[in-house]
Formats: sequence, structure tokens, C-alpha cells
Amino acid sequence: MAMLVAGGAGFIGSHFVDFMLQKEHDLKIVCFDCLTYAGSMDNLQDAKSYGDRFRFILGDIADRATVEKAFQEEKPEVVVNFAAESHVDRSIVSPKAFLETNILGTQTLMDACLRHGTKRFHQVSTDEVYGEAQIGESAIAFSEDAPLKPGNPYSASKAGADLLVMAYMRTFGLKATISRSSNVYGSRQYPEKLIPVLVQRAVNGMTLPLYGDGGQMRDWLHVSDACKAIAFIIERGSEGETYNMPGGNEIRNIDLAKKVCSVLGAEERIEFVEDRKGHDARYLIDGQKIKKLGWRVEKPFDDGFRETVMQYMRLFLKEA
Repeated sequence: MAMLVAGGAGFIGSHFVDFMLQKEHDLKIVCFDCLTYAGSMDNLQDAKSYGDRFRFILGDIADRATVEKAFQEEKPEVVVNFAAESHVDRSIVSPKAFLETNILGTQTLMDACLRHGTKRFHQVSTDEVYGEAQIGESAIAFSEDAPLKPGNPYSASKAGADLLVMAYMRTFGLKATISRSSNVYGSRQYPEKLIPVLVQRAVNGMTLPLYGDGGQMRDWLHVSDACKAIAFIIERGSEGETYNMPGGNEIRNIDLAKKVCSVLGAEERIEFVEDRKGHDARYLIDGQKIKKLGWRVEKPFDDGFRETVMQYMRLFLKEA
């Protein structure tokens, strides 16, 4: 069986490629990626060791000709779409690229799935599509049926893609599922994201910049658990359904920064900077639906966090 993984050279996508190659011995993975700043062939070193079971195709998911050629050659039975512009700050500066990749690119992949009779299309989404959750212990976590209220161009583009997937399922009979995860962390993440930014600056004796007062709440899910959850949904989830993927490790950004300093033995040089426009104070999702499939978080946060911080520390010291 062939599986096409769009965005497979990126952070989560490359980990998913590795996971599936190790897990399914008769599976061929076709990684389709345009290698923007956030994607790298370095992330696919392990995958390339699998020989004929792995193929890389350079291409943009919004390019219909390249996508069509890949489908004709490989005839994937499953398509998993990780390909996305994902950094909120970039979406505020330049929303256009987010709309083109996250919405039009998703449409292009789905059109190809319909033409070629793909058995399953899986859309990788985010908890940010639900918008800001309430602060306090009385807050109710968003279920999969909660309305989508995105608060920035990035989350709006992901919500738009989710809605388009739902429309394709109803109108054209596309066989699809959607996953929405909390913040994923681990190795290979592009260094504009929060944890690698904090580590890079801490090891260089620089201040750790935090938006506003640093009180924003985020829930963290290790990339290994995210990959297992997505595989779980593809294998056991029902067609037409959406599944939340919470980490169950909620922490304020300021406490996360202090935790980085503690792991590294670095001075807590926290600097508060002007808050991001439309900055959501909290994301909070309910995970009962995926737990009914039998999935559970396996990686303890303290272990995964320390492991991740030390990986970035070694990387940044090597680059220095």
C-alpha cells in the first residue's frame, strides 16, 4: 500500500513518516513537500534508509499538475495532509500565503483524491480553529462539535480548510477524517516556534521574550504521541469524523520559559514584549472522542520536555 504524506519534510510530518515506516512493514511512503523554510531533507535521513519503501517528490500541494503526476505514478490509497503555513506571526504580516497553501492546497489534494478513488484523506488541523477558551477552572473544553471561531489569519485558514473538507465529504462523498491537536513539541521544529526560541536564546545568554505578561495558557502534546494519534484515527476512526488530540499538559508561557531555564541551569532573563495582535489567551480541547478509540498520551511531559530542550541545546551549541 502507498501513503502520500503532504508536508512530510516538516516537523510533525517527518516524524509521522518515520513512525509509519517503522510500524507498517508493507507500507510505501511518498513524501510530497515543496521544502519551504520549515521543511528540510535533513528531517528525512532515517526515511531514506528504507530504500524503495520511501520516495520524495518535490512539489507544492497547490500545483495541480505536480499533484496529479504524483497521484498517477504512486496511486496512494491514503493521503495525509500536514502541509501548511503554520506560524501565527507570519500570518499576521502576510495572510495570502496561508490562504493559498492551507485552503487552496487542501482543495487540490482532495480533488486528486476524488479523481483517483483514494480510500482515505486525513486533514491535520489545530485546536486554534475553535478560538480562545475561557480562563479559569470553570472553563469548558471545546468538543469537536464546538463552533469554529478562529482569531487570526493562520487559524482562520485552517478552519476554512476544515470546513472545505467537511463540504467535500458531504457534496462529493470524499472519504476523510480530521484531527485537531493541541500544541505539538519535539525535535525538528523550526526555530521560530516557542520552545526552540527559548532554548536558543537561553544557551546564548540572551533575554527570553514573551508576549504581554506571559500568562497565555497552552496545552502541549509530544510529537510521538501526535503521530500515534493520527495513525490511530486513520486506522480506527470513522469516516466523516473529527477527533481532538489534547496533550493534557497545560502550562502558562511564562512558566514554560522558567522550565526551560531550570532544565538548562540558565538565568531567568525573561523580557515582556508588546503582545501579538489578536493573541488568544488560552486553547482548550476535550479528548474523550479519541480516547474511546483506545488512544492515550504515553510520553510524560517532564520527560518529553527535558529531552526536547536538551536536543535543541545540543543543536544550537553545535551551530554556534
